[in-house]
Amino acid sequence: MTYTVIARCPETRRLGVAIATRAPAVGNRCPVVRPRRGAASVQLIADPRQTALAARLLDLGYGAAKVVTELQQSDVNIHRRQIGVVDAYGHAAAFSGPTESGFSGHLLGDGFVAMGNAVVSEAVVGDMARAMDGSRGELLSERLISAIEAGTAAGGQAEGQFSGAILVYGDEPFAELDLRVDYHENAVTELRRIYDWYAPLVPYFLKRAYDPFIAREDHWRDAQPADTA
Repeated sequence: MTYTVIARCPETRRLGVAIATRAPAVGNRCPVVRPRRGAASVQLIADPRQTALAARLLDLGYGAAKVVTELQQSDVNIHRRQIGVVDAYGHAAAFSGPTESGFSGHLLGDGFVAMGNAVVSEAVVGDMARAMDGSRGELLSERLISAIEAGTAAGGQAEGQFSGAILVYGDEPFAELDLRVDYHENAVTELRRIYDWYAPLVPYFLKRAYDPFIAREDHWRDAQPADTA
């Protein structure tokens, strides 16, 4: 009951996941990113143990297809899961179990997986994939959140989207972005609002990890040159 984009940026090697669903707090259960290793989501009927296993397999250096195969073989309820993985080389793999209502399926692209289950139609997944294909060269986080917006505009889930999340890692062992909307009537719109407010602070918090004397974040933001574009 979820739609998701998982991707790797070939220029920066960033890895990330953006996700939206009807159920609350989806960011707590489904997406995972291991920096320089890969990104994944285990969803439909989420099992956080499988998400944790995906993380361990990525840490071992398993490629996307091998991670999906291992998860399939280790789960007696695999028919109740949807899995997507993108590895450190941009290889993508996925598995989509059936749903009782709506569409369940995935599309593999160059460095990304677009997938959804219990969504109103295959257009949700198709429009997310087209958004990813059409945004090459842009910032990975912007591509991801724009793709989720495209899936929402195509109908998303018939019952609505009440939670969403975006998770992005770069070079560091900590996330550049880990933003969640745990419950909101328009979770994707709210996720975009939070993202637009927070994204300019990403360089600040990356720098602050190594510079404990940096100015407070609101002072730092105020000191940045105005965008004249």
